[in-house]
Amino acid sequence: MSSKRVQKVRSRESRSTSSMEDVNVIKLPASEEPRAAAAARKRNRPAEPHDPQREEQQRRSNMRRLEELREEDGSVKLLEELLFGAEEELLGRLQEEDSKKTGSLLLEDKDEEEDEEEDEEEEERASSKPVWVDEDDELDEDVDMTHRYRRNLIKGDGEAVMSKRKLQQRMRERFQKSMGGAPSWAEGGAKKKKKTKTMEEEEEDEDDLLRRTGDFVASSESLPSGVIRMKKCLHANSARPSEDRLSTVQFHPSAQVVMTAGLDQSISLFQVDGKTNPKIQSVHLDGFPVHKAQFSADGEAVIATGLRSRMFYLYDMMEGRVLPVNAVRGLNEARVKEFSVCPEGGALLLSGTDGYLHLLTLKTMEVVSSMKINGNVSGVAFSPDGSKVFANSEEGEVYVWDRRSRRCLNRFTDDGCVRATSIAASPNGHFLACGSQSGVVNLYSQDSCVTSPRPKPLKAVMNLLTAATSLAFNPSSEILAIASRAQDEAVRLLHVSSLTVFSNFPVAKRKFIYRAGCLDFSPHSGFFSLANNKGHAPLFRLLHYNDF
Repeated sequence: MSSKRVQKVRSRESRSTSSMEDVNVIKLPASEEPRAAAAARKRNRPAEPHDPQREEQQRRSNMRRLEELREEDGSVKLLEELLFGAEEELLGRLQEEDSKKTGSLLLEDKDEEEDEEEDEEEEERASSKPVWVDEDDELDEDVDMTHRYRRNLIKGDGEAVMSKRKLQQRMRERFQKSMGGAPSWAEGGAKKKKKTKTMEEEEEDEDDLLRRTGDFVASSESLPSGVIRMKKCLHANSARPSEDRLSTVQFHPSAQVVMTAGLDQSISLFQVDGKTNPKIQSVHLDGFPVHKAQFSADGEAVIATGLRSRMFYLYDMMEGRVLPVNAVRGLNEARVKEFSVCPEGGALLLSGTDGYLHLLTLKTMEVVSSMKINGNVSGVAFSPDGSKVFANSEEGEVYVWDRRSRRCLNRFTDDGCVRATSIAASPNGHFLACGSQSGVVNLYSQDSCVTSPRPKPLKAVMNLLTAATSLAFNPSSEILAIASRAQDEAVRLLHVSSLTVFSNFPVAKRKFIYRAGCLDFSPHSGFFSLANNKGHAPLFRLLHYNDF
């Protein structure tokens, strides 16, 4: 080797050695060395020139591979169509498949329903199948209809002889006619189901009333007599029962609200929905057992009187303020208990001692006029327009006063009454009811009470055995409710048009009403409630009426 070439090699080795000394060598793990070497080779590989022909060949081979994959798996084709087109075709196919599945499910459900119906029919046939069959009964024999036991079943001269089957059918028809229709135990399964469905629809209609308020366009037909359609609801004051006897229950004149008050020194307001009857508000009057509470004529205030005090309270519901009225100018009474709200509004008629009736204005809290009857006042009622006042005395006399002129228009003795206990006037101005200590309630015509010195009662209701202490007409004057607080379940509802008592109220299976002290109907007769001595206000839905 020449000297020049040896020098070049040595100088190259010395440069490489010196460069290796300056570099920090990083040793890679054994698993990473092949990957790093491949990456280094790829970086150091010179860039290949662009070859369109080779790229076209690669694309064709990829397409062939994709076609093979599509043939192998149909889901790939669906995915490709969804991503790159044919969406409407795919959706149509999916909807077709869903409709097929749904149709098959509906058919299965229909088959199941048909199977269930067939099973039920078989069960009915099995249940109606007689346990024992007499062979003689199966023979279609002729029966002599001229026998004295069968003559009433003959409809014509040609029926002197009748087959046994036809006779059974004739007897079945006669029985159903006498019973007013087929009894429930004789109805088939389909009829029973239809009847149950109708009852459920009626209940839905009842519940629909409780979801809305207000007047309906169509008016109810006249109330039928005999049996009154009604449903027992949750107590009106179930959200806050009274701890003592309830003395008052009254519906608000315009809102879907009921008020209760009693000897537990409280006045409570509840929203009436028939299901929960939530409490709106309660007012506690310390040391003041409430004897009577009434809404004002406009429904914006509540007047409450006590048992032993001449003071009474005014509860302004608009302002939420309770105002005690300690003294009334011109009123010389030791206590104030009984009162009536004038229908015209702004005035109260207080029942005093020794037969006095005092007319009090709420605006100035003073007595503007007084009227007097013989004996003690046992009850007071206003005519619908408030122009007349009907008052009965404990001696059994009834007085008719003109409120504006304070003139007595008529005076008569309640027929057969020894001691009067209550009185009520109908809202339509046609009737006047007078209750007595014996439990008899006489129903009069208001016109005869004003003009005749000895009016005859239209009806003497004798369904109570104890004193008739509470009377109330419903707003349409179709029902008169009478009650006695001297005996449990002593409540009756009189159908005024037919002058008959409804036979299905109260239900005698178990005690529910107890001793009722006050009665009231909602503004459109949809509900009826009463106050009892257990601190509850039982509530009933009258199904004939479509409004609250």
